[in-house]
Amino acid sequence: MSRARVAVLKVVSKQLSVSDAAAEYGYSRRQLHRLLARYRDGGLDAVEPRSRRPRTSPQRTADEVRERIVQLRGQLTSRGLDAGPVTIAWHLDQEGLTVPSTSTIRRILHATGLIIPEPRKRPKSSYIRFQAAQPNEMWQSDFTHWRLADGTDVEILNWLDDHSRYLLSSTAHQPVTGDDVVATFLRAVEEHGAPASTLTDNGRVYTARFGGGRNAFEYLLPLMGTTQKNGSPGHPQTQGKIERFQQTQKKYLAALPTARTTTELQRQLDAFRADYNQERPHRALNRTTPTQAYQAIPKAQPATPGPAGHYRIRYDRVDPRGKMSIRRAGRMHHLGIGAEHAGKRVIALADDT
Repeated sequence: MSRARVAVLKVVSKQLSVSDAAAEYGYSRRQLHRLLARYRDGGLDAVEPRSRRPRTSPQRTADEVRERIVQLRGQLTSRGLDAGPVTIAWHLDQEGLTVPSTSTIRRILHATGLIIPEPRKRPKSSYIRFQAAQPNEMWQSDFTHWRLADGTDVEILNWLDDHSRYLLSSTAHQPVTGDDVVATFLRAVEEHGAPASTLTDNGRVYTARFGGGRNAFEYLLPLMGTTQKNGSPGHPQTQGKIERFQQTQKKYLAALPTARTTTELQRQLDAFRADYNQERPHRALNRTTPTQAYQAIPKAQPATPGPAGHYRIRYDRVDPRGKMSIRRAGRMHHLGIGAEHAGKRVIALADDT
């Protein structure tokens, strides 16, 4: 029996006076008189301590916002997009709703059973973080494997701006070749300008240095004034941004019907690129989208700028002696790539001067 009930019963049964009961059970006379009044109105149950919770809370998250948080979680997850508290807060702001703190959003998701526990992750403080200071200061590239509906293996080639995480290019191939690397790179250059540097792994489509030579990509970059950087063999963390990006990309594709052809897969990649660049706030970019971050400040330039005018893609063939030609600044440059390539169709960089 609670202390309040005992004190009231002692007084009602005339075993103790109000003053004595108050002193014995730790109440003031005023408190005990209030308890007696509640007893007379509602019996012993009315004597129990009442909740101090306010009837209304001006800081409580509105029901409309709570419902929208749950809806956004389901919609984003079903599309294979990031659906964390930071992303949900960004969408609420875009819709003109009151945005609660990310911890409040997390509590709402917990209360509705929409948080899936994950194993303890490595603390962020243990990572050495690097980010280019300007757009086009560094482009990262890599390709990853994907399967069509019939099990056919295809490869997805991506180009990502290091500073803004802007997805410059995402294309499907069977498989990725050195020519594909050059062609997609040049198309990105035509649209966004040449980068100051590139960062890739040591795949043969990016570098032939371990074979004692150079490939078309390695010949191309010096002509544009672009510095080539390659990660350490067996250390993919160097290209951490694009490695992590490809996890996001595959999560998006896994939420869609599996593509039957590379053409269908390319349509999915184009839709993903639009969503990723324009509709998805990036946690590392202070909730801005990659497009906003890419356009916010001036772009970096190659250390040795190319000639004035616009670059264009020119298709040619290797001559019988294994040489190909590239025009730059009004002069022809002849590159020997080996007689074994004679007659092959190649992609070269050309300008209008």
